[in-house]
Amino acid sequence: MPTQPTLPFADPPEPARPAPAEGTPAPGQPHADPMAEFAEASGVTGSPAAAADDAVPGPAQAELPVGTPPGPASSTTPPAARRPWWARLLGNLLEPWIGLNIEPQHPATLLGGRSICYVLEDYGLSNALILERACREAGLPSPLRPLPGDPLGRKRAYVALSRRNAGSTVELATNLATGKGPPPPRRHSDSLARLLDAHRADPALDVQLVPVSIFVGRAPDKQSGWFSVLFSENWTLVGRFRRLLAILLNGRNTLVQFAPPVAVRDILAEDLPPERTVRKLSRLLRTHFHRIREAVIGPDLSTRRLLVDKVLAATAVKDAIADQARRDNSSPEEAWKKAHGYAYEIAADYSHPVVRSASFLLTPVWNRIYRGVLVHHLDTLKHAAPGHEVVYVPSHRSHMDYLLLSYLLYTHGIVPPHIFAGINLNLPVIGTLLRKGGAFFARRSFRGNALYSAVFREYMAQLVAGGYSIEYFIEGGRSRTGRLLQPKGGSLAMTVRAYLRQPTRPVLFQPIYIGYEKLMEGNSYRDELSGKPKQKESILGLLFGIPKVLRSNYGQVVVNFGEPIQLGDMLATHAPDWQGQPVQEEEKPAWLAETVDALAQRINVHINRAADVNPVNLLALALLSTPKHAMGEADLLAQIALSKTLLSEVPYGERVTVTPHTPGQIVAHGEEIGMLTRIAHPLGDVLSVEGDTAVLLSYFRNNVLHLFTASAWIASCFQHNRRMARPTLLRLGRIMYPFLQAELFLPWTQDEFAARIERTIDVFVREGLLQEVSDEEGGILARRSAQTDEVFRLRAIGHALQQAFERYYIAISVLAKNGPGTLGAGELESMCHLAAQRLSLLYAPAAPEFFDKALFRGFIQKLRELRLVWPDENSKLVFDGRLAALAQDAEVILGRELRHTIEKVSPEAAAKAE
Repeated sequence: MPTQPTLPFADPPEPARPAPAEGTPAPGQPHADPMAEFAEASGVTGSPAAAADDAVPGPAQAELPVGTPPGPASSTTPPAARRPWWARLLGNLLEPWIGLNIEPQHPATLLGGRSICYVLEDYGLSNALILERACREAGLPSPLRPLPGDPLGRKRAYVALSRRNAGSTVELATNLATGKGPPPPRRHSDSLARLLDAHRADPALDVQLVPVSIFVGRAPDKQSGWFSVLFSENWTLVGRFRRLLAILLNGRNTLVQFAPPVAVRDILAEDLPPERTVRKLSRLLRTHFHRIREAVIGPDLSTRRLLVDKVLAATAVKDAIADQARRDNSSPEEAWKKAHGYAYEIAADYSHPVVRSASFLLTPVWNRIYRGVLVHHLDTLKHAAPGHEVVYVPSHRSHMDYLLLSYLLYTHGIVPPHIFAGINLNLPVIGTLLRKGGAFFARRSFRGNALYSAVFREYMAQLVAGGYSIEYFIEGGRSRTGRLLQPKGGSLAMTVRAYLRQPTRPVLFQPIYIGYEKLMEGNSYRDELSGKPKQKESILGLLFGIPKVLRSNYGQVVVNFGEPIQLGDMLATHAPDWQGQPVQEEEKPAWLAETVDALAQRINVHINRAADVNPVNLLALALLSTPKHAMGEADLLAQIALSKTLLSEVPYGERVTVTPHTPGQIVAHGEEIGMLTRIAHPLGDVLSVEGDTAVLLSYFRNNVLHLFTASAWIASCFQHNRRMARPTLLRLGRIMYPFLQAELFLPWTQDEFAARIERTIDVFVREGLLQEVSDEEGGILARRSAQTDEVFRLRAIGHALQQAFERYYIAISVLAKNGPGTLGAGELESMCHLAAQRLSLLYAPAAPEFFDKALFRGFIQKLRELRLVWPDENSKLVFDGRLAALAQDAEVILGRELRHTIEKVSPEAAAKAE
């Protein structure tokens, strides 16, 4: 079968990075006024550097003055001082491995005639050697020669804000031996403090600070090799061996960026206390380096390192820790340790090198097991997303959803999201890799663990507040039936609450439909649908399953991006009285639950409106409509053609995509991937599916069942009726629509559905499936008589919804048989489940979802919403004559024999009790 144009699995472009903060130049641009930027950042509490350094609160701090304005280079070029012997030796060894890109190209033009002290973000021998070489090439004074009078006391002309080790081993050993304990953590550079003290002591001393940023390898590009990616520049302070490997692999792409100088004398002119001065200067320098690093290599996504402390410092979590200590009768320290453990159990540990490495690994895997991946409507997301907190809410059909979506976003230049994953995936090794790819883990239930709930909710709130994109599946788990599951509002509620707590960055929900032609979990789904218990995920099961997966052909995957949903629009509709003011965690506005429910339903509707119809979906719709799941080849081709005609003539939505292949190509594709079995026969070949395959095909039929609701409704009305008035068809359609809408997440009103029925009738008449036989009573419609091809095709279309109507009648029959005030909602649900099971065992086998409790639960809930049933004071369901009228309408759709059978198997409460 000819393949569709697919996404090539090639090396991806570098992911798009958030725009630098205002006032921060893009990579490669010189900084015009860094201390103005520092002063602006000094009041920004959201900076990680700021949060870490300024522990002493104080009044608003004035802007630090800058040094001598940029001008021509000093006329007194520094004499060529001889480098220390060790610098010459190590520099010569390092030189072949280092290629420098110095910005600006002539940094000497930024400097005046004062002495220079360079400032590095962190100390390291390699950084010192790279800085020394950059200064030589730029004609600047050497950082390895002391300043006049050696005010640093270190025989050098540079300082570093941090070291790779917090304190020396000798210092630690000495302190422990003398009983002093470990040295306190360093809050700022001791050398920087000595430099400021030297200026206070010597009025003639006048040194300017020049911040210098060094990036070995920067962020890897698409030409980078795998090992180069692993050791590329990131936000982690690495050890000596890793730094050596980074230089060997990436050193030829080293960026050295000089910032304009800052005069120490101007800093001291503020006349702050010495401790305040050094703390403020250190903090502002750290903020400067943080912004430069973010502009060059992207934001710091190491959420464990940055978010866990914020989570544990939140008021709600502190209160939960105190409550936990009281409940356990333990110390606050023990409760804090428990919260800390929960936070690390939850938190992602995003790593750009790991994500890039995964893309190298996954590219050949996708090419081997899939025929390609089609992506539609992604450009609309790229247009809408800037300035928003993006929450990806895809359908959940397979464990591959996680990997596919992150991979596709990455290959299209979008930073992958943080993924809400179940704790069952936190397997040895696999869990660590998923964390590095952005997954954060949640337990299946928070019930009975208030501390865990508080930690998790705060973690979600920090992700939203920090602008991290998030991905979660509102269905809660993978669908085993192919239908969208009823949404669970927990993750949505946490997201909405996080936004309401700090409503600054608008939230955009991006529904996504992921469609498969074949599932990796197909066999396990088949077993579960047949009644076997779900198998627990294990590392051994995964390892043993890999060879089989790599030998298989899983067809094509389609990822369709649905219409985005603005949270602000939902709040404007469902919470018109909310004026944008923050809503605290303990507040519970009356409109919140309604808003979350409406948002959940809207997301599922938008997912369905972005469905893809692939060849397997069309084969399943046709073949499962026959008792033996088999058709003659000509009949199968005609049925597929009819389905494509309906999708074309009565489109569901502008984002729905349909395979462009002809019916003949679709049949050939089904044979190729092992879905169809061809049986040769002199009167014409027969195409069929085996028993186990038929169970799986019901999954793929259910993927697109909602697209054929109107056509299946019309066809169902003519299963047991030769003629029907058009107004009757429309009236009954309006009555049944609310139940179909709730089950299949349909987007229309009752009147819009009636209009869709009208358009579909016109197609049926044009295709010869129905005839207009009279203009009386608004028009009489009739199907052909006898067993013609048209009748066969009409019945095949109607079969998709037939069992839904049977389920509805089972519920009504059980209620009517037991009478009002007899059954509670839970009892009714259980009895309907048993009746459907018995009906399937005694008569024709039904699809696995036929006796799904969740579907009965949804129907009962809709009956209550429409006030067709309601609970009495004992929580028993009561009803009136309208339910009998609904049962009478069902007689139009269901045959007499089938209705009698359902009534017979419907149990009574007394019989059930016996």
